[in-house]
This record gives sequence, structure tokens and C-alpha cells, in this order.
Amino acid sequence: MTRTALAGAVLSATVLLTAACAGGSESAPQPYRFDSADAAVQVDTAQLRDMKAEAGIADCPASDADASAVQDGLPDVTLPCLGGGRDVNLAGLRGVPLVLNFWSQTCGPCRTESPILQRVHEAAGDRVRMVGVDWQDPRPSYAIGFAAELGLTYPQVADPEGATRAPLRITALPITVLVDARGQIVHTETGPVESVQDLTTLISDHLGVTISPQAK
Repeated sequence: MTRTALAGAVLSATVLLTAACAGGSESAPQPYRFDSADAAVQVDTAQLRDMKAEAGIADCPASDADASAVQDGLPDVTLPCLGGGRDVNLAGLRGVPLVLNFWSQTCGPCRTESPILQRVHEAAGDRVRMVGVDWQDPRPSYAIGFAAELGLTYPQVADPEGATRAPLRITALPITVLVDARGQIVHTETGPVESVQDLTTLISDHLGVTISPQAK
């Protein structure tokens, strides 16, 4: 073999080895689909549907079931609607700016924060979508009771198995994730939002939408 041929062979081998190593070091996250048949926590029963209807909680939003996660976007995680309704693929929530709030009925700060979200939801109309995620909650009936007590009417999905923990790096509640209309995460607020002004400022700064709730 000539020196030129040998050099070419070494270069080709190096490229193949590098590609193999790169392919083995990272793997694309696998889609998650909640399976009610195997779930320890049931979030869609006749009782929960009745409770949800009585509380006036809105239906979960439509999402693209086949959408894959965009770069820096919400994960390809499909969660059930709390109290029954259509499943929601987080990666498929696009077209409208989104405020995604992770909470639990056992979370004290969530109780203080939730009425703030409700006021902004009412003032935003269809310009910004508000969605709650009842996170790793073993008692969905308590969660719906929580929403009913506080007058929360914006849609609620459930993540009883904590499927969003790793992709969204959730370690404590509450967490509020702001997502633009393209599906990209533009801001994550860790800890409770303290006031309506704080939340509307976040929405204005990161989503470009001005919301002015009426004073109470």
C-alpha cells in the first residue's frame, strides 16, 4: 500500500470511529405516553369527571399527537387530562404562547400562586394559553378539589409518574415554564410567582404579550 493510500485508510477509519463514538454517547430521548392500564394512579374515572364538570375546569387543549420535540422545546411527553378528556402531547402545544405551571395539591406555595395564574388566565383570553400540570400527585380527587376551592378554571393535565422530571429538570414545586408559539421554552421560573404584576411582566418580557388584569 502506498503512503497516500495508507493515510487515506487511516483517515477513513478515524472518521468512522469518531462517528460511532458520537452516536453511542448520546441518544435521543424516547417519547413517553401515559398508559392508564398500567398506571398506579387513575386520573379519569366517572367520579373525577363529575368533580371536574362541577368545578368548571376547562377541557384540555388540542395538541399535535405526532409532533416531536423541537430544539429547546417541551418534551415529547403525552399526559392525560386531569378528570378526563383528550390526552395532551406537550411537544404538540404550538401556535399560541403557553404558560405551563407545575403544581400539586400538597404544595403550600402552589395554593398562594394559583389564584394569580387564574386572574392572568381570565385576562389573557386566547392570546396566551394557561395550562396546569398536577405533578406526581397520588390523589387526583384532592387535586380537583383544590382547583374547585380556589376557582381555577384553566385546563389541567396530570403527570402522576413524573415523566417530565428529567427533561424539564423538575426538583421542586411550583415551576412555571413559558413557551413561545413555536414550542420553544423561553423562560423557566422556579418557585412561586409572587404577584399578578410579576407574572404579567414575565409574559411581556419573554412572550411579547401585554396583559392587564383588572384590579381587585
